[in-house]
Amino acid sequence: MIRLIASDLDETLLDSNHRICERNRCAVAAARELGVRFVPCTGRPGDSVAGDLEVLGLAGRRGEYVISFNGGVITENCGGPALRTARLDHARADALYRRGTALGLCVHVYTLDTVWVANYVDAERAHIEGRMNIRETSAPTLDFLAGDTVVKVLYMSLDMAELRRVAADLAAEGLTDGLDVAYSSNRYLEFNAPGVNKGAGLMELAARLGIAREEVMAIGDNSNDVPMLRAAGTGVAVANASEEARAAADYVCHADNNAGGVAEAIERFVLGA
Repeated sequence: MIRLIASDLDETLLDSNHRICERNRCAVAAARELGVRFVPCTGRPGDSVAGDLEVLGLAGRRGEYVISFNGGVITENCGGPALRTARLDHARADALYRRGTALGLCVHVYTLDTVWVANYVDAERAHIEGRMNIRETSAPTLDFLAGDTVVKVLYMSLDMAELRRVAADLAAEGLTDGLDVAYSSNRYLEFNAPGVNKGAGLMELAARLGIAREEVMAIGDNSNDVPMLRAAGTGVAVANASEEARAAADYVCHADNNAGGVAEAIERFVLGA
């Protein structure tokens, strides 16, 4: 029996307009009526999902949680201190930042409350503006964040082949040794602290709640979702998922993120529809 559902947001629960379709909303509500927890699991900051929590009826609720920053932070929806906060070593974050900006890439640096963006290109501005607390920077280093918690760094490009070449070069130089590296949204190369991924975050939360792996279902679409698809007892990929996510899943939906893929998974594995 499924007792906890963890779902990615962008390109999974959310449609192409960054909204939760009615089919998904109703399915989540029906699962929650059965006592099943629904946990958004995103690479974005936790405060960026506030509107989605409102739509799902999860905002401000005790005993309900969000896994954010690719598993780096776990918070309860009613507020209070985080159950888990991971940080990327500052020297490593600075090296990744300097390399990315030198390559002319759009670079994001995530702290707990702000996303600092260098080389902020129009395509990225249109994609994320208004969805997170964005601050633009042209600083040559991350010295201005010394003492702050840097959770992750990512590079953005619409050319995924370019990002894969960059990742290979960084790995060959040892710059990403030990880091959890993933791709997301068909535009990001993400660098997370060692041991930080959605699967680890999900299993930590499940353990805290006394929920067994076999009682967890995870739903996603991309590379950064693969660890939780593999970690959960039931891993589900929506129809628009990458080949890597599809290969990691136990079930691939017929519906994509615009047609209620999350609802299809809930109907099949929780509601028995």
